[in-house]
Amino acid sequence: MEGDTPFADLFKESMIFANREVLSPHYIPQHLLFRDRQIAEIEKALTPSLRGERGRNLFVYGKTGTGKTSCMKTVIERIKALPVIRAKISYVNCRIYNSRYRALSKIASDHMPIYAKRGYGIVDIYEKMISWIEEDGKVLIVVLDEIDIVRDLDDLIYTLTRANSDIKSGGITLVGISNKVSFKEDLDPRSLSTLYENELVFPPYNSSELASIVKERALKGFREGVVDQAAVNLSAAIAAKESGDARLALKIISKAGELAEAKNMNVVTIGDVEAASKFAEEEIAYEMIGTLPEHQKLVVYAIALMSINGSRYKKLNEGNESFILSGEIYSRYSSIAESLQKDVKGARLYRKYIADLEMQGIIVSYESGKGIRGHTRLIKLSYHPEKIKALIERSLFREEGEQQNNVAGTAAPN
Repeated sequence: MEGDTPFADLFKESMIFANREVLSPHYIPQHLLFRDRQIAEIEKALTPSLRGERGRNLFVYGKTGTGKTSCMKTVIERIKALPVIRAKISYVNCRIYNSRYRALSKIASDHMPIYAKRGYGIVDIYEKMISWIEEDGKVLIVVLDEIDIVRDLDDLIYTLTRANSDIKSGGITLVGISNKVSFKEDLDPRSLSTLYENELVFPPYNSSELASIVKERALKGFREGVVDQAAVNLSAAIAAKESGDARLALKIISKAGELAEAKNMNVVTIGDVEAASKFAEEEIAYEMIGTLPEHQKLVVYAIALMSINGSRYKKLNEGNESFILSGEIYSRYSSIAESLQKDVKGARLYRKYIADLEMQGIIVSYESGKGIRGHTRLIKLSYHPEKIKALIERSLFREEGEQQNNVAGTAAPN
């Protein structure tokens, strides 16, 4: 027909969605439900820095989807709106700026763009940052979101915290945001010794809170009458059962809308929510795996390889599911780390990695019983090993290439 184009369907007005952006996990509403106390705590912790004083560092913890980043960004916007403050802020997304050099370059680009260009090494950027702070005695607040992802985290923390010893007027306040309360256990004692911090833990949302959050977004994101309360409650209940993750609840309801739209329906049903939950949980899991700290990623990679190719010994079967011995996984992880010229972590940290991965739902495990010599854990992946293998290989090879390319940039010039 005249007027039809290959892209005609793309420009049709949606019968389901009014504003898809509102349903995105990255959308930050003007008022964050159930997080007034946490926002007030962050503001209280940063108040001395805003007055130009050297305040205590702040570490914010909580599972994925508990509102840590949204609250921090809300506070940053409020601070920027203040008429007079003696502080500057740099927000650093450590998923992107995942090394000391990258993080310092981001800070430089925020406030001293001329020194953010390639060719300046860490020493140059550090010295210029110190001079910039001292010129009027300001305080630099550095927010490191997903701080545990930084590859050389010890070096970054040591550099930023010890800078206060070199700064004659002004200072640096560090805010770290992490999904893992235990991440500091991996730090070197010299880094830990420089920290003087407050801590704030974000609790997971309960089912009632998630239902209120989803309902508020659904009223703006969907057309009137498209989603009923039963569908909202189910998406909230699924997310609350999994982890109390608001991001998961929003992904479920948004995906349910897409499924209804694909069927040319004008209402989102409970069946759509049930189907969407499988897609959303898997999507979030793969996002999570892609941004794991380096050695946790290597452990998952070892499990994926062994799940595909088998171990040196026969895998143990429990019903229709195959499990792998924890000790075999550690041996495979060690071989992979050595082949990539990484320092192999000890058994204690390895056990902590396994516990973290299980807490995030990436693996499942149980203690060995009778018939297996010794005392060990039996482990299996919760998701498709082929997909995980491909995901981690893309991530690992990209990071290795970038690390080699940045060697010259991180060296201080003569």
